[in-house]
Amino acid sequence: MKNIEPKLIELLKEGNCTPLISQIAKKLKEPSTTIHYNIKKLEKEGVIKAYKAVFNYQKIGKGFCSYVLVKLSPEEYGIPERVGLELAKFNEIESVDVITGDYEMIIKIRVKDQDEYYSLIKRIGSLKGIVKTFTHVSFKQLKTEYIQI
Repeated sequence: MKNIEPKLIELLKEGNCTPLISQIAKKLKEPSTTIHYNIKKLEKEGVIKAYKAVFNYQKIGKGFCSYVLVKLSPEEYGIPERVGLELAKFNEIESVDVITGDYEMIIKIRVKDQDEYYSLIKRIGSLKGIVKTFTHVSFKQLKTEYIQI
């Protein structure tokens, strides 16, 4: 049998999943048609952005997780979204948030190991507008996407 797992995982990470309406209907004790209608309404209103799988990242080769604080240059401070959108283009970066405090952004990175992390952080550090990064490495994730691990 053909191994399509890597391609499948990438599609699922991007949001190519659908809710199990019949299971939701059973849990809420409501008809499937009511669930379907309400889900479609939430999607149309933009409340639901996407559906995605929640992974055991160790098993898919993305077990090294870190949170990186990003300091911007003064000329970028007023428009952090420009740098944030550049960071969002990296596949290894799971989230980009503009924050308050001593740093302007925090990014969440998932890679295979520290060597891959080091390679990525060098590329990030070379982006225009980034003057400093400060990394916090996650040793063990206990909960993600509202699911206890």
